[in-house]
Amino acid sequence: MLQALRIIDKMKRCLIYSGFTSLVFGFVLITGTSGCYYDKEELLYPGSLSCDTATVVKYSTTVLPIITASCYSCHGGSFPSGAIRLDTYTDLRVNALNGKLYGTISHNQSYPVMPRNAPKLSDCKIASIKKWIDAGAPNN
Repeated sequence: MLQALRIIDKMKRCLIYSGFTSLVFGFVLITGTSGCYYDKEELLYPGSLSCDTATVVKYSTTVLPIITASCYSCHGGSFPSGAIRLDTYTDLRVNALNGKLYGTISHNQSYPVMPRNAPKLSDCKIASIKKWIDAGAPNN
């Protein structure tokens, strides 16, 4: 009888231990896989990022990264789409000063919508480019 009680006691401890282990494993699995993700904050929380266009908007640090990421794939290289090159400062400045750049990125009805087959640039990016254009599109 004593041995039967010992076996039952061992079985209870084993069940408790395996249940505890399962609980810990489940907790780690749930918290480990749902705690982190990587997305664009401006798309997840519109308006939460500050858009500082009060300071000087520079071609090299503000405009060029936007144009590189959003326009170069189609409007760069040897055969740019629509024969519109934006991969040099000179070509970009011409399109900025003649109104085509702002017209297309702001989705003005008189211009084709750009970037094509992609979401519209954020209001902050458009405002930054507009400020740069209004300043005469300097190479700064």
